[in-house]
Amino acid sequence: MAASALDVDEVLARRRLRRKLAFWRVLALLVVLVGGLAAFAWWSDGALLPRSSPHVARVTIGGIIRNERERLELLESIGRSGARAVILSIDSPGGTVVGSAALYDGLRRLAEKKPIVAVVDGMAASGAYIAALGADHIVAPRNALVGSIGVIFQFPNFAELMKTVGISYEEIKSSPLKAAPNMFDPPTEDARAAVRSLVADSYDWFKGLVSERRLITGDKLAEASDGRVFTGHQALPLRLVDEIGDERTARDWLARERDVSKDLPVRDWHTGRAGDEFGWLHGLSIRIMSLIGLDDLARLVIGAAGEAATQARLDGLLALWHPRGG
Repeated sequence: MAASALDVDEVLARRRLRRKLAFWRVLALLVVLVGGLAAFAWWSDGALLPRSSPHVARVTIGGIIRNERERLELLESIGRSGARAVILSIDSPGGTVVGSAALYDGLRRLAEKKPIVAVVDGMAASGAYIAALGADHIVAPRNALVGSIGVIFQFPNFAELMKTVGISYEEIKSSPLKAAPNMFDPPTEDARAAVRSLVADSYDWFKGLVSERRLITGDKLAEASDGRVFTGHQALPLRLVDEIGDERTARDWLARERDVSKDLPVRDWHTGRAGDEFGWLHGLSIRIMSLIGLDDLARLVIGAAGEAATQARLDGLLALWHPRGG
């Protein structure tokens, strides 16, 4: 009897061991599968086909534009990929002049290899319109906001407040215009003139770019570049946009003018924000979520967090619509 009881216990122990081994094997297999899926999503930008497969690449420009190295590298990667064309989806109030100009240059380099259509998905104002100028064709819905062609330099001044509360501020500097204007002293006329010179120089560049890319001059250029935003409907006769429509309109133009088949799939290309040490994680999160149908949610959450951090770092000359309003 004792021997039989031991045999039964041994059998039960072996069964429990087999069940545990089976559990850990299944768990290990799931980890491998999830890891493989993540690696595949990273490699193929969340698409079901590798980057070398023919497709139309979609790049989204949203939020505040800065000088983002990773975005420029993304454009270079698209140039080496199997993409037959690029749709630039824009919904942005602009950003820094330097960042917007760098993005424009990157898009023009990409346009030498792939046709690019900009689709205004809400707003392409100021620096975001500079980005749109990098495309070969601009499409906007009737009531989208386009334009705000101009440059702004803003700085706070607490001189009167400091006087009221009895706080003084002393500084020793090498020349009168060093670090001028600043927030502690009323700006001198020389300081104002120096800033006006910066703004005027960048504005002339911006206006010249609009004239060159959109082929407009004279009174029409003056009207288009007076700093206002226009609806897509108003922008069309000013030649700030080429067509009223949406992404389907862009696909029609690509098929008609550049022989890019409308049957090609559209693939979103993503990247984390440059300067963010966890940018790779942001990009990977978007790619994985896009595989399970949560692409829009990922963009919303990550984009909002990234934009909040970006706005806190903005400085210098801005090509931005309503910068104080965020």
